[in-house]
Amino acid sequence: MTRLRFLAWAIALLLPLGAVGSPHRLIVLTDMGADPDDQQSLVRLLLYANQIDIEGLVATTSCWQQNRIRPEFISSILDAYSRVQPNLLKHETGYPTADQLRARTKKGRPEYGMSGVGDGKDSEGSDWIIRTLEKDDDRPVWISVWGGANTLAQALFTIDRTRPREEARRLIAKLRVYTISDQDDSGAWMRRKFPDLFYIVTPGDAYGYATWIAINNTYEGIDNTTISNPWLAQHIQQGHGPLGAAYPDVAWGMEGDTPAYLGLIPNGLNAPEHPDWGGWGGRYELATPAFDTIKDDGSIVVPEPETRPIWTNTSDTYTPYLAEPYKRAVKPGGRTFTGNHVTLWRWRDDFQHDFAARMDWTTKAYAEANHPPVPVLDHPAEVTVKSGQGFGLSADASTDPDGGSLSFLWFVYPEAGTCRQPVKIEGAENASGAWFIAPKVDEPETLHVILRLTDKGTPALSRYQRVVVTVKP
Repeated sequence: MTRLRFLAWAIALLLPLGAVGSPHRLIVLTDMGADPDDQQSLVRLLLYANQIDIEGLVATTSCWQQNRIRPEFISSILDAYSRVQPNLLKHETGYPTADQLRARTKKGRPEYGMSGVGDGKDSEGSDWIIRTLEKDDDRPVWISVWGGANTLAQALFTIDRTRPREEARRLIAKLRVYTISDQDDSGAWMRRKFPDLFYIVTPGDAYGYATWIAINNTYEGIDNTTISNPWLAQHIQQGHGPLGAAYPDVAWGMEGDTPAYLGLIPNGLNAPEHPDWGGWGGRYELATPAFDTIKDDGSIVVPEPETRPIWTNTSDTYTPYLAEPYKRAVKPGGRTFTGNHVTLWRWRDDFQHDFAARMDWTTKAYAEANHPPVPVLDHPAEVTVKSGQGFGLSADASTDPDGGSLSFLWFVYPEAGTCRQPVKIEGAENASGAWFIAPKVDEPETLHVILRLTDKGTPALSRYQRVVVTVKP
């Protein structure tokens, strides 16, 4: 182990409970008012406002709301947040005030798509994106697009027209975009005009093919309870104070926009700069989709051929673990699932439980609520082994801030690494440590081993550690 790596590991072990490092910067573009799911997604986002640096909330249009913007919906939810923010601070530090967030709430233009982009089309929202990029802050700026993207397109148009070439490149390089499909015609324009722009999207407007739809789709062979209306009523809406009451009933689909920021939550699994590693927001590959794979549902957004690689749909193969009443506490289930939706719904119960626990924080005292466990590896998060070598991973120092019992689950995430050979755990996968035999390789390959640490509180909460294992010949 190098001295630098040792120091980084030692510092990580010494961080206080709940420490998450620098939060990711986020600007939301939302067609609030077109569908209640935007309101739902904002309610959830505010529960993580201490772990995600919300730098902007911008009211925009979309194909579903073409000629108006509804910033008053944002304001009403911030009013509810203002009444629970003091109680949230009893559970974790760093929640901004509602007034701080109100000052970052801006308006886009009440025009649809590219008709709102061009000379003289600047808005509060597009100006705010540029100001945020120009801050003396090296962290990337994530643009979470819940509706139309033309406010971002206008910011890029203005940067391209008014900034020196190198300055424009520097600003654009700070952008990270995750859009919920294409809800106006500006997305395809941006991807074509700015080929270096980091962009996560299922292109086109046929939502059923998109990865994000897995947040609210029901699937045969799994338990869909945590996205049901009765579950939402019990755990989110009713008896959870003014912010829970601000969470509207589902009209079309629950929280279709939430995946555009789920991957920014610091849970030990999410790695936003590596969409191909997978996390709560799904997993994506850098590829140029063939035009015949871009689906059109016949709405106003007409798909266009993609001209360069983007972060887009890819597939996981996943066998859920099931609880066992006797002997070993878990076992692989009887069904295996494959597809791009799997990359997101495989984590769904975990992030729904996390949502419910944080909603409890809005009304309960610390001792009455549950808080996520803290996984701590007994070794660095990057390990190098030789082909065919046995190696062990462990997390004996893991803790629960509420003093409860912990459950461990180790598994290999094959799609996140480069090694395609099957790698099994030698022995029990649910102990505090696990033993592996490195596969035979002819060139260096990587394995991603995930520890899922879950407490036994109500609701049960999970956090993770990802170990990247490099296997050398």
